[in-house]
Amino acid sequence: MRSSGSGTAVQPVTNWTPPACWYEPRSAAEFKDYVETMYTDTINTPGQANYAKAAVGQFRDIYKDGKYKNYNEDKADEGNWWVAVQNPDRMDDPASWECSDLPFWVANNDDPGVPQAVTPKMLAEAAYGAIQLPGTEVTLAPTNVTKVNLATWAWLNKAEFKEVSVTASLNVGGLNIQATTTAKPVSLKLEPGTSDAETYPASGVCTLNADKSIGEPYAKGKAGQTPPCGIKYLRSSGNGSYQLKATITWQINWSGTGNAGGGLPTGTFGTTQDVKVQEAQAVNR
Repeated sequence: MRSSGSGTAVQPVTNWTPPACWYEPRSAAEFKDYVETMYTDTINTPGQANYAKAAVGQFRDIYKDGKYKNYNEDKADEGNWWVAVQNPDRMDDPASWECSDLPFWVANNDDPGVPQAVTPKMLAEAAYGAIQLPGTEVTLAPTNVTKVNLATWAWLNKAEFKEVSVTASLNVGGLNIQATTTAKPVSLKLEPGTSDAETYPASGVCTLNADKSIGEPYAKGKAGQTPPCGIKYLRSSGNGSYQLKATITWQINWSGTGNAGGGLPTGTFGTTQDVKVQEAQAVNR
């Protein structure tokens, strides 16, 4: 399976994780190269144990000169080899060893007959794990230093707050499937970094506007207004700063081959930024 993305990975809210292992197809030529390379590397590795050499030799014999002949290269257009793959991110998980069947041959369009056979949804799950999100800093007004009891406005422009997609695909022999997983930002949660603060709204969760932005930029003349998204600090940060945490919630959906699709667990991505609060009574002007 292959996927692409860049940035910072989204974290699922639930305990959901991509599968620990799966079975995926390899063409006759790819499977032959895989077995022969493994055999050659094992045999030629200095100090390799005899039992390891014997085991890889027996494995090779099954597909080259035993149950199968020459890796079924003469049937290359008729099917594929299906092999077990472990999720590289879950090698310590015992479940990664559940795909324990030896490689087996499946004719084109036949059901592989194993529950972990790769599907568009499994590709979508793999793409989920590869989603990368840009680091997004919330814009504040006042920008660098705010005052005690002064409403600080917070917002994210729609240009910085947009959907991110990753596509995973598998194209081997007669199998060609793919899935695209998309993360759509839906809300921003503000955590002031101190209990001596109030958030707007009170929940601290600012939802998506109609134009796909969050909050509202501060402008002259809004001094007497309550920001739709923001914070009011009730105590000075002294010589330091408060660590404002801004967590974006992302709605995750996928679509794939054969009109397949659906939802995946909601994800979150949070960043922190320094907010210095000075002791003074003031209002925006």
